[in-house]
Amino acid sequence: MLYNLLQSTVPVDTAELNKIEQTARSTIEHIATTPLDELLPELLKEAINFGIKVVIALLIYFIGAWLIKKIRHMLHRIFERRNTEKAIASFVESLTSISLMIILVIITVGTLGINTTSLAALLAAGGMAIGMALSGTVQNFAGGIMLLVFKPFKAGDFIETQDGYSGTVTDVNIVSTKLTTTDNRIIVIPNGSLSNGTINNYSMNTMRRVEWLVGVEYGTDAEEVKGVLKGIVDGEKRVLYTGTGAPADPLIAVNALKDSAVEYVVRVWVKKDDYWDVYYKLNEEIYTVLPSKGINFPFPQMDVHISQN
Repeated sequence: MLYNLLQSTVPVDTAELNKIEQTARSTIEHIATTPLDELLPELLKEAINFGIKVVIALLIYFIGAWLIKKIRHMLHRIFERRNTEKAIASFVESLTSISLMIILVIITVGTLGINTTSLAALLAAGGMAIGMALSGTVQNFAGGIMLLVFKPFKAGDFIETQDGYSGTVTDVNIVSTKLTTTDNRIIVIPNGSLSNGTINNYSMNTMRRVEWLVGVEYGTDAEEVKGVLKGIVDGEKRVLYTGTGAPADPLIAVNALKDSAVEYVVRVWVKKDDYWDVYYKLNEEIYTVLPSKGINFPFPQMDVHISQN
C-alpha cells in the first residue's frame, strides 16, 4: 500500500532523467575518444574537485550534527527549567532533531553537486504517504499533546470518560492513557478519542458533594424526619460546613411527593478522599436510625376496591 501511495504521489521528472542520460552518454563518448595523455590530467582535476566537495560536505555534516546536538541539549534544559511534561519534552526534542537532520542531509548531498530537488520531492511524498497510512496514530499524537499541554487530568486522578470507562489514571503518554479500574483492570484509551470526548474528573477539586434521596411513608411528620436526618449528619465528623471551607452547609429538605412516598433530599460536602466512606456509612445509619425513631420506609402498594352488584 505504501509503495502504491509513493508511486502515485512522487512526480516523474522526465526532462531531468533525459538530461542525466545525455550527460552520461557525452561523458562516456569523451572518455572513449580522448587520448590517454589528455584524459589523465582531466580525471585528476575532476578527482581533486570532487575530493574538495567531499571534504566540504563532511565538514558541513559534522558541524551541523554538532549544532543539532547542542540545540537538543538547549531544548532539554529549557523544558527542565519550565517543568514541562516529560512526554511532550521528549516528543518535541525528537521531532526537532529529526527535522534538522533531514535538512542537514539534503544540504550535505547538495554540496556534492547532486540535484536535491527529486530527493526533496521524494521525502515530501514519502512523509505524506506515511502520514496517510498512520492517520490514526497521528491523531493520537495530537490528542496526547493536547492532554499533556492543557492537563484535564494527571496521574492519580479518578476520571470517567465519555465512553463509560472510569478508573484511576496510572500513566499518560504521547499516544494513550492507562486507567486502573476499581476492580483492578487496566484500560488503555487512545488519546485521540479521549481528547475529543467529555472527561469527568472527580479528583480535580478538593471537595465533593454527597447526596441521598430518602423516601418515607405518607403521614410522617416532616419536621421530625428532618430532625432525625440532621442528627445523623451532625454526628458525622467528616461532613464539612461553610466555616470549614465548604461551599454550603448541609441541606435537608422535602424533594418530591412520589406515588408511595415522601422523598427527602440530603446533601452534604466532604473531602474528595472521604466521599465513599461517608456515603456508605450514612446509608447504613439512615437505614437503621429512621425505623428506630418510628419513621418507616414505604413500599409500592395498590388499593383494590371490590364492589358487589
